Amino acid sequence: MTPDRYEDEAVRMCAELIRVDTSNPGPGEREAAELVMTWLTEAGLDPLYVETAPRRGNVVLRVPGSDPSLPGLLVHGHLDVVPADPREWTVPPFSGEIADGCVWGRGAVDMKHMAAMMAAVARSGLRPRRDLVFAWLADEETGGDHGARHLVAKRPELFEGCAESISEVGGYSVEPAPGLRLYLVETAQKGLAWLRLTASGRAGHASMLHPDSALTELAAAIARIGSHPWPRRLTPTTRRMLAEICDACGVPFDEDDLDSVLDRLGPVARFVGASLVHVANPTRFQAGYATNVVPELAVAEVDGRFLPGLRDDFLDTIDRLAGPSVRREFIDVEEAVEAPFDTPLVEAMLAALRAEDPQARVVPYCLSAGTDNRTFDRLGIRGYGFVPLRLPPELDFAAMFHGVDERVPVSALRFGARVLRDLLSTY
Repeated sequence: MTPDRYEDEAVRMCAELIRVDTSNPGPGEREAAELVMTWLTEAGLDPLYVETAPRRGNVVLRVPGSDPSLPGLLVHGHLDVVPADPREWTVPPFSGEIADGCVWGRGAVDMKHMAAMMAAVARSGLRPRRDLVFAWLADEETGGDHGARHLVAKRPELFEGCAESISEVGGYSVEPAPGLRLYLVETAQKGLAWLRLTASGRAGHASMLHPDSALTELAAAIARIGSHPWPRRLTPTTRRMLAEICDACGVPFDEDDLDSVLDRLGPVARFVGASLVHVANPTRFQAGYATNVVPELAVAEVDGRFLPGLRDDFLDTIDRLAGPSVRREFIDVEEAVEAPFDTPLVEAMLAALRAEDPQARVVPYCLSAGTDNRTFDRLGIRGYGFVPLRLPPELDFAAMFHGVDERVPVSALRFGARVLRDLLSTY
């Protein structure tokens, strides 16, 4: 297959996948998974379709490498997307419209662009050195119970021999100075702690005094947690990232002046800045059943994200802020992960980028959210966020994750397909 052919296919496939509504919750991923199956089988490949619940489709393809002594590489992406309200969009969110040099629609950024590049590269007659396992997964947006979590628990043999993985969210360019392009490689992810906080008190008529009101107790606890100024903490990944940015810009790295470093990242600073602190956002509050009754129970939920290596520090602080009268329990918990940056895989990423962009530099960063890489870590597979895209410096790409008017430049898709194929062929 000629280079232009698979690059064109990446663009076409991205648009076609966007046109399949895979909102989660919603209709499921089966139709999109069947589309991927069709593309792969047309090229003579032998993918496996795994449906973990009605209409929750996953596709897994193993491409044998020429050197069986090398550990395998997992390349994965998810087919589901978060819902979109068409009233807020410039174009219909499931149109897959190609306009103004971009492919538009829900999933263009998160992450049908990568799903399309994976399919185009897999079809291109790839001859890898090591085994490649491609996985197009369901349900990442709501935790992966019908996707990565299910496959890791029930079908781990599908990933046998894989030591590393690449997926979202990383590999795209930012320009902290004219002519200086940094490609952020995600090497760490915060841990997840979804918490349920409960306060109990004496129920009674609201006309009376209630100094032990459960609702008042919990409201105060939630206010303390939601307004707490978490201090910045530099993990090995974030310290390395900031030092690399300063080195690239030719300025000294001052740990006491982090704002000046973040300012160099422009719009992406908010995205990266969230990786320097724990985060705890109250998201739900339930109490009471009548205006004239003080309830005996109040329940709130908190979305917590803690830095690698600092889970106990995070939970101890939450308990202190909540107070002794509030009971804490986990709704869901996932450990933070951190992979090394100085590895042959990262060196291969840089080489593949520089083949297309001689000015490229790579820097590690910690993702403030989580991806399926965290689930595959349970199998001992070290995960990296690397979806290579050379972006216009004025495009606020990070803001489009789960945002309105998602779009990816056609030139970036073509660039990414070339870099991804080079990486998977040579590593």
